[in-house]
Order: sequence, then structure tokens, then C-alpha cells
Amino acid sequence: MEPLNESLFDAQALDFPAALASALAPAALPGHFDELRGIATPEAPARPAAGPVAPTGPHLHDATAGSQSQSQSQSQTQGGQTQTQAPSAVQRAPAADTAAPAPAAGDKPPLLPPWHAFFEQLGPDGFVDLPRRAVSLERQIRDNGVTYNVYADATHGPQRPWSLDLFPLIVSPESWAQIETGVLQRMRVLDRVMADVYGPQRLLAEGLLPPALVRGHPGYLRALHGVKPPGDTWLHIAAFDLARGPDGNWWVVSQRTQAPSGLGYLLENRLAITRQFPQAFEALHVQRLAATYSAMMDGLQRMCPAGVPPHIALLTPGPYNETYFEHAYLARYLGVTLVEGNDLTVRDQRLYLKTLQGLRPVHGLIKRLDDQFLDPLELRPDSTLGVPGLLQAIRAGNVLVANMPGSAFLESPALLGFLPGLARHLLDEKLLLPALPTWWCGERAALEAVLPQLGDCFIKPTYPGIDGRESFDAVLGRQLGRRELDEWAGRIVREGEAHTVQNYLPLSQMPTWASDLGPGHIAPRAVLLRVFAVSDGAQSWRVLPGGLARLAGPDAQIASMQRGGSSADVWVQTHGEVDRTTLLQPQATPASLARHRAPVTSRAAENMFWLGRYTERAENAVRLARLTLNILGGEDQSSRPLLEWLHRMAARNALVPAGVPSAPQSRRVFERALIAELGDVAQGGSVGYSLRSIRQAAAAVRERLSPDHWNQIVRAEADFLRRAAEQAGEGSFATGAALRSLESASSALSAMTGAQTDRMTRDDAWRLLSIGRHIERLSFLANALLAGFQNHAVHEVSGFEAMVALFDSTITFHARYQQRRDVATLVDLLVLDAENPRSLAWVTQTLRGRIARLAGSAPGKLTALSYELPDPATWTLEHLCDPGPADGEDGPYAALAALLAQCEAAAYHVSDAIGIRYFTLTSESLRSVGA
Repeated sequence: MEPLNESLFDAQALDFPAALASALAPAALPGHFDELRGIATPEAPARPAAGPVAPTGPHLHDATAGSQSQSQSQSQTQGGQTQTQAPSAVQRAPAADTAAPAPAAGDKPPLLPPWHAFFEQLGPDGFVDLPRRAVSLERQIRDNGVTYNVYADATHGPQRPWSLDLFPLIVSPESWAQIETGVLQRMRVLDRVMADVYGPQRLLAEGLLPPALVRGHPGYLRALHGVKPPGDTWLHIAAFDLARGPDGNWWVVSQRTQAPSGLGYLLENRLAITRQFPQAFEALHVQRLAATYSAMMDGLQRMCPAGVPPHIALLTPGPYNETYFEHAYLARYLGVTLVEGNDLTVRDQRLYLKTLQGLRPVHGLIKRLDDQFLDPLELRPDSTLGVPGLLQAIRAGNVLVANMPGSAFLESPALLGFLPGLARHLLDEKLLLPALPTWWCGERAALEAVLPQLGDCFIKPTYPGIDGRESFDAVLGRQLGRRELDEWAGRIVREGEAHTVQNYLPLSQMPTWASDLGPGHIAPRAVLLRVFAVSDGAQSWRVLPGGLARLAGPDAQIASMQRGGSSADVWVQTHGEVDRTTLLQPQATPASLARHRAPVTSRAAENMFWLGRYTERAENAVRLARLTLNILGGEDQSSRPLLEWLHRMAARNALVPAGVPSAPQSRRVFERALIAELGDVAQGGSVGYSLRSIRQAAAAVRERLSPDHWNQIVRAEADFLRRAAEQAGEGSFATGAALRSLESASSALSAMTGAQTDRMTRDDAWRLLSIGRHIERLSFLANALLAGFQNHAVHEVSGFEAMVALFDSTITFHARYQQRRDVATLVDLLVLDAENPRSLAWVTQTLRGRIARLAGSAPGKLTALSYELPDPATWTLEHLCDPGPADGEDGPYAALAALLAQCEAAAYHVSDAIGIRYFTLTSESLRSVGA
């Protein structure tokens, strides 16, 4: 267990927070570089040679656990000849700005100047205020809805909140200069490797690259051989994972080129941490980030093959991806359209976005999708995430994709070690930023050299996370026993090509704020730094002055977000001027404002439509269930028509399963069945099912919802399902518990309705949400009223009151009609009243108007689809209240019954027509706009 920092904050200590931090902060573990003090902690005594030994601290992350951060290794070659090197401790002269003088025995080294300045800027409350800031940070992350959901799917509950530490990782200008120059050089090498591999392939012919790592890699796309990308640039965004060794220098551990994650999370980290430490952020001259994002977007726009301005979209796998929050956040920040694969279509070798107005050309695509899922026609045929025909559009040169597909082989751990030779061949330069020594075991010389050293290295798959090739979780030799090491050695000898071995490097450790004991304390955590290089033009790149720091957990051996790790902001200091560029346009023109009105995609429109329908459906189900339980538990249960009407409505809306005895037959069985079904998420129509469907639809359009709205949705589902599970054991008290659950759900749904009504822009997406709600309301209320007349429930006082209550019009009815209970008053309020939002006339008229606006017709004019709904202007009280002959063929009130049936049928017909016209883009809507 870590040492517990004492919280004895006397007055003198509070005046010198940096001295207090130096005294309270434990040193890094032995053998690890201490980011706080700029020096490595001396090594512990040598371990015994026999048996497996637990590592002294966290190690390099096992990035093979997921597709967003794959592990890397290296092998050393030059000119096709393997040069092996024993995986021993890294030795290199320490950078002048990072190394601190060695302390005397027993002394604790002083803090580095940046960290000293950081703690001195804590303000008058100093350390006493850190627990409050930690709580504030956690609340901010939760309220902003920042999530990292490792195994998100449709059946699991709320997503996992993003984990962010209170302290930033501070990088000095001198350290950053080493990182920046080295990363830019590596970016140029990787881009030229891509150009050669998909072009003349001289590197393969001359033996500088093994064919097994290129043509034998499933990520190499033969379909793109000979293609020349726009701007002659293959890589637009790349991430490099760096570790600082005990000597204070940075080493490349891995690189990501397919869909590197972190560009959005680091923005959220920056906003959250600078809000907690604004004085320190200014005092330390931390470089801003916006200029790099702006340059990246400018470069992409200039390189796009067509369009003035070009239309750029960000392709996401969807809301169930672990980093979907980042995709939505980044799209909003960059001002691009967030799309999924089924939002796009290829026509005549051109990429289009399916919108409510038709097909809109897409000229650039920032992909957050691994290559194998991009095109089911030419890559994985079972992929539902990609766009059929996308590779053909790329080959035709009609769309820029960042990054170009086919870069997966660059992520192979085995490739890192070939880069020194490739840099000398392609650039005539020596790599300035080294990578950890690595051996690809597909070469006999490397295999023979590394086998005796397995106990001090990582064993990693050559093709991590790639279908069709052997993969496994990376393992650390120090954690294996002799028998296990021998087994691994045998596997490597038999299948050397599939295995890569990388030297072990103890990660540096930075100070973090831990709240596991008492109010909080400083604790060292291992850190891995991810930095990003982005293209700002053709064959031109820049490094984002910041990054994403990933921290190992207190007891973890791996620095990985997927294994419960945390993150930290990265503050890069500068000696020069701080670039205060902003993505906000100081002078907006009408044309620029028009361009920033994002199109409504067909997928987003469909999810908004169903968000509205499920919200209304949940409200109707809650109101009907509450009404039913209150009547079943009331004193007056003598009205058989009323009980039959309640059973018919409950069965029709799937509140009770088929075959359950009706309320008149067995009131108690019917009641228990209704209560049992409330929280059944597998039963379509139940309250729990509707609440879950609301969350699923909202997750697909989360970028359109405010954080408060989203949190309301998540809390409503979680709270109702928790209550439903608890009431299962209530026994005879279940009815009371169910009513309390329904009351709570009703309040939550009212809050959602308020957010949908008053806090959303009235664009076509909102109109579809409103249309969905009113279609659901029209069909439900028309069916309820028709059923009440057909079984004569409304002709009894109890049935009459129940019908008015179901329409949520009790107060209005009694205020207007007092004690009258006749058909005329019922029809007047529930059918004809143009001012009652629950009347059929109001709902129908609102629907006609919304549909007319959606179709883009002139003001005041209706479209053909609007005319599919009955016109309330033709309805009259006299006609609808005419009972007709008592023995008439159509029964009493035939005109009213016909109108109610017409309203219900029209609702379903309009719903189908909207789906065909706006969501699937069939029939006459197959048109292109802005081509």
C-alpha cells in the first residue's frame, strides 16, 4: 500500500505549497524516472534469479486489448541485414532540462521548476482546496457526459465515465523540442513508406522491408495499389505512444495510423483541467491547441478533390463504439458532419450523404473506423459499419480520406525496428527519436539473438487485432516462470513470423491526486504519453503541442484505458509567444453562417423521429398503467365495461402478455401481470422497454442533445429499472411500489418533454421528433376513445372520468363543464378543441403543419402527405354526436367511430410514408443537391 500523506496543514505550510508538495509527494518507484523531480529513483536491490518475479511497477501498456490502441515493437535492420541488439537497459545521455542533480543519501530531490511553479499557483487555499477541486472535476466530467465505454452495447446500462486525474503532465520546451522534431521526421518516413508500398514497391524489391510484414499483413489493401491520394499525402493523422526512460529521454513504444483515438478526449481534458488551475495554466506559458486543429482542417479543405467549400464528414462506427463520445465531440469542435456508414452512399463513383433534402456530395472523410470495416464490397463482407463502393470512389480520386485506407501494416509492432534503415534510405537521415529495441522473430538472426533474453522483454503479436492472423495478449517475460518461458520460446520457434519481442522499459511516474484514503493525497503513477502529428497541407505536418497522458492504475501493471487506467492533461510549455488562435470566427458572414448549418442526415432524422415516438409511447404507457392500478385498487370496481376497456387497452399496448385473464375475470392476476411487465425490457410496449428505446435512440443523436437532456434520459431508465427490480420482492405491497415507480417515471418524462420542447433548435430533425410524438399520440388516443365507445365504457361515470384522465384533461374538463357527463362535452374537449394539445383536432392539425414545413412547402400550403390526415376543419359537433339508429349496422355514433378509425389508420400510414421518403430515400426523393 502506498504511503499515506499526512494532512497536517499548519499556517506555515500553507504559505509554501510547493515545499509542502515536495515533502508529501512520494518518490517514483525504484528504477522509474520521477516526472516531479526530474531524476530516476535509484534501483532496488537485484532480484533473485530463480522463479517468476513480480515487476517493480507498471509497464508499457498492452494495447492489443482493443482496436483503438494497438501494441508496437521493433526489429533492427539496415539494407535487409538484421542487426540484433540485446534487450538491455536503455543507456543514453540525459536531456539537460530533465535531469536533476543526484541528492545526497537520505535527501529527497527538489521539485523541477515547472512543478514548483504549478504548486505555488494553487492560490490562498493551497492543498486544502485540492479535494474540492477533485470533486468539482469529477462532477464536470459526469455533467458533460464524457464517457469511455469499453464494451458498450444495446443491452448494458449507463456508459463508463471518462477518468481524468487532477494534475497535468508538464513537458518542458526542451523535452518537447526532442519529441516534435522526432515525430515530424517519423511522419515523413511513414508517409513515404506508404507511397512506395502502394506504388513502385522498391523497398520490398531491395529487401528493406520483409514481404511478410507488408503483403502478408491482412491490413495491406491490394485494391489500392497504384492509387495516388489527393495532395499526394497518405497520412493526415497519426499517433505515437512515447515512454520516458530512467535516463529522462523519450522513446517510441507504438504508433497508430488507422483511426488513432485521443484528439477529442485531450480537448475535454484541457478544458476541464484549465478550469481547475487557471492561474497555473497562464503562469507556466502553456501552448494552446486550437491553432493545430485549425491548420489541420485548412489543410484537409485545400486537398479535397472538389467543392468550394468542400464538405467534410467524420465517419464513426456508431454510439456503441467505446470512444463515440470523442467522435461526437470532435465533429462538433471541428464543425464537420458526424456520420455513420449507413448515412453515406456511393453513386457514380462519388460519395454522398443521405439527408432529408436529398443526396449531398461529400468531398472529405475523417475516418474513425478501422480499414477492414470500410467497404463490405471489397473488404469484410459482414461489415455493417462501412460504405459499399467507398474504395471505388477513392480509386476514382473523388474523395479524400484521412487517413488513406491501407495503413494497418504500419501499426505492426515488428515494423518499428525497420524504420531506422528506412529513414536512412528514404531521407538520408538518422532517426532523432528512437524506438525501443525490438526483434521480429520472422528473421532467424533476430530469433536466435532474442530467445535467451525473453525473461526481460515483452512478447507481442506481429499482427495484433487482425482477423485471419494469429494474435494474443502481450506478455511480460518478468512475470513468467521458467516453464512458461520455455513454452513461449517453443511457440516462437515454431511460428516466429507471428511473434515480436520488445525491450522492457520502466515507465516514468508523474504525480496524481488519489482519493482512496482520507481526503486525498499525492501518489506517483506510471504514465505513457500519446502525441499526434496532423497534416496542415500537401506533404506537410505539424505536431499538436499537447497530448493524451495515460496512467496506470494504482495496482495495475499496464498503462491502458481499457484496463481501468486514467488519463491526464498534457501541458507543453513554450519559451515564445503563446498562440491564442481560436476556431471561433471573429467576423461571420451570411455565407459562412449558412455553411455552418449542418445537414440533417437520414439516420439522425430517423433516430429523432423514434426518439419522439418512444418518448410519447412511454408517457402513454405510464399514464395508462397508473390509471389502471389506481382503478383496480379503488373502492368502485363494479363497472364491468370499464374493466374490460382497461384490459383491452393494456393488451393492445403490450402492458400485459397475451393470454392473461382480463380484469373482470381475475382482477388480482391481471394486476400482478401488469406490474411484472412494467420493467421487462424484452417486452415491447412495456415502460422499461420504451425507456431503454429512448436511450438507444438518443445515443445515436447524442451530439444534438444537451448534457442535461442526455443525463435525464440515462437517469430515468436506470432509476425505473432499479425500482422495478426492487418491487419484485415487495409482495402484497407491490402495487404501492409500482405506483411510486410510475410517478417517478412520469416526472422524468415530463422533464424530457420540456427539454425536447424548449431546448432544441426547430430544424427538420426537431420537426421529425415532434411528428413522431404526434403520430404516436394520435394513434393511441384515437384507439382509446374508439374502444371506450365500442364497449360503452364512456357511458358510465367511472368510464367517462377514466377516459378524460387518460387524455390528461381532467382539470380542463371540470373547469369548463363542471358536472356534465355527456357525449357532447366529451367529444367537444377530446376531439374538437383546437386549444387542447391532447385533443385529436389539435394533434392532427399540428401534424399537418409540421409535415408541410418538413417538406419545404411555401408557408400556409400543405403537401400531399399532409392531406393524408383528416382535416379537422370539416369536423362538426352535431355530426359526430349523432347517435344514429340504435340498431344501425355500424352501431351507435357511427360517424365518430369512423373518424376515430380514420385517425388511427392515417397515423400509421403517414409514419410509413415518412420512413420511405425521408429515411430510405427511395422513390422521387433519390436526387442530388449541391452536386
